[in-house]
Amino acid sequence: MFEQTFKNIEDVLWKEAGCTTELDYTEQTSWLLFLKYLNDLASAREIEAELEGKEYTPILDRRYRWSSWAAPKNDDGEFDHDSARVGDDLIQFLDDDLFPYLRGFKARAESADTIEYKIGEIFGEIKNKFTSGYSLRDALELVDALSFRSQDQKHELSHLYEAKIKNMGNAGRNGGEYYTPRPLIRAMIAVVDPQVGETVYDGACGSGGFLCEAYDHMRAKPKLSTGDVRTLQESTFVGKEKKSLAYVIATMNMILHGIEAPNLIHTNTLTENVMDLQEKDKFDVVLANPPFGGKERKEVQQNFAIKTGETAFLFLQHFMRSLKAGGRAAIVIKNTFLSNTEKASVTLRKELLESCNLHTILDMPSGTFLGAGVKTVVLFFEKGKPTKRIWYYQLDPGRNMGKTNPLNDDDMAEFVRHYPTSADSENSWTVAVDESDIRNYDLSPKNPNAPEETPLRSPEEIIAEMKKLDAENITIIADIEAML
Repeated sequence: MFEQTFKNIEDVLWKEAGCTTELDYTEQTSWLLFLKYLNDLASAREIEAELEGKEYTPILDRRYRWSSWAAPKNDDGEFDHDSARVGDDLIQFLDDDLFPYLRGFKARAESADTIEYKIGEIFGEIKNKFTSGYSLRDALELVDALSFRSQDQKHELSHLYEAKIKNMGNAGRNGGEYYTPRPLIRAMIAVVDPQVGETVYDGACGSGGFLCEAYDHMRAKPKLSTGDVRTLQESTFVGKEKKSLAYVIATMNMILHGIEAPNLIHTNTLTENVMDLQEKDKFDVVLANPPFGGKERKEVQQNFAIKTGETAFLFLQHFMRSLKAGGRAAIVIKNTFLSNTEKASVTLRKELLESCNLHTILDMPSGTFLGAGVKTVVLFFEKGKPTKRIWYYQLDPGRNMGKTNPLNDDDMAEFVRHYPTSADSENSWTVAVDESDIRNYDLSPKNPNAPEETPLRSPEEIIAEMKKLDAENITIIADIEAML
């Protein structure tokens, strides 16, 4: 229903001088969608209040409502071109009036878990990048045609928005930081299987993919009560994100999936001292794909028992400490973590094995993450008891992964199907921890069912072969010269 509208909005942004990348397109679309969503939410709440005989106080003052400045209507309900701002007047209103007003909500909100606080947080981070008031007017009229009134409409918009996030991830390194392939996320969630009443946490939430998919998974459970739905809305999901753009996108993504006031916190998770976490601050389920390859300053490393500059290793410590006893986690991490001989890596693997039951390691193929030059694995573990046995599954999609051949749900189906029994097969095997390399706690996948590779030749053999070939080449050249 709305697919063509999204394409038309993107065409407008493509022609706008202030928007030059896929990240810009997604950012600017996000704040436009958010303000239209607020307008539809206010209309729905007003109707509810009227039916209940209650007084409704709008979220925004009249002159800042979408229906006043973005899409004013005449008495016949048609778009009022005479009163609609356009050109420089529209840009000036946004930059000098609207955005400052919206930023002020953060200070005025009663608490951080309200929609008012989210308004202030979002517009405290985002900037209007439209330079042409005429392009902006075109975009506003297109967005006004979208509707957030019904669940079906929100569902379609969420799919279109996810497609934009995916395109942003495909566009380059920065966008890729925010995007984890959804088939992988869905498989991880199917295995961990969060239940209504449990809390779900992602301390590096990016575009919010894990939280959105977990919500869809839990919302689909049969026989949910009104209280269950309220629990999912208000007290189930918690996310944290450091980067401004990702925070805004995650907020919009969760709203489109049906969570009205997402409990997302704009913060650098790693600045929290994990040793100070109280039981009340811990979670039943952790799902995450923390950034890897980054480096953190020494003052940040002081928050962790195992000091390391590697961002992913710090996040893993954070997630281990953030789990309640008996809590479950599925974490994506680069595969070198399993065998790295650096002291911090070895110590972290030791702690993971001793404090958690690392029951499953999913070995992902190269190309799973577009643009990433490293292979990844997924660690599935439970907090509170040591690891005795590890079930390995080596995913083999039977093709080279890439932009034209991305990961799909069918690729993950066999892993999800075999997980409950942890059955051994051509692509899966079980290792007792006391059989692994205890000295370095080497956990790297070594498939015992794979065909044996031809043993590598020694350097001496290779040099001898090279000398033999050189001698043959000299003889051939001499024969050719003799014929000339």
